[in-house]
Amino acid sequence: VGARTTANPFAVQEIADALRGRNVEVMVKNPLNPDPALWIGALQRIKEAGVKHIYAIHRGFSSYGKNIYRNPPQWQVALEVKQQMPDIPMICDPSHMGGARKHISPLSQKSLDLGYDGLMVEVHHNPEKAWSDKSQQLTPEAFQRILENLIIRNEATATESTKLDCLR
Repeated sequence: VGARTTANPFAVQEIADALRGRNVEVMVKNPLNPDPALWIGALQRIKEAGVKHIYAIHRGFSSYGKNIYRNPPQWQVALEVKQQMPDIPMICDPSHMGGARKHISPLSQKSLDLGYDGLMVEVHHNPEKAWSDKSQQLTPEAFQRILENLIIRNEATATESTKLDCLR
């Protein structure tokens, strides 16, 4: 479910109704604006339709003005969703957050440090010829290097100060 659709409860309900009784996996991206209640509402509608495999996709949020990132993470919003719906895996999309290849590795590491359950990264065999979002796509080789350098910590080793820093 795309970010624009997540922001529309009527559209999300139609999707939920269409999925009722089906064994499918559903990924629900965060809405464009940092509204945890809207995101949680979309996740709940899909869950109430009986979908058992739901994932929350954190792709960052729209903002006005100059930013380092295309869609600033505003980690505290996703952490609030994760806290209220701990049974739904939280997946980070550092490609859309960063908007540029150079941001993917640090955003990926930060999400893993915050206890995210996985990553969704854009990879293309020739990013310069991609039809869209070419500046945020990695080659398979670059993706492999990032994966090799990620440090996966278990929750016991993730420091409380890392989570507190994010919430500040």
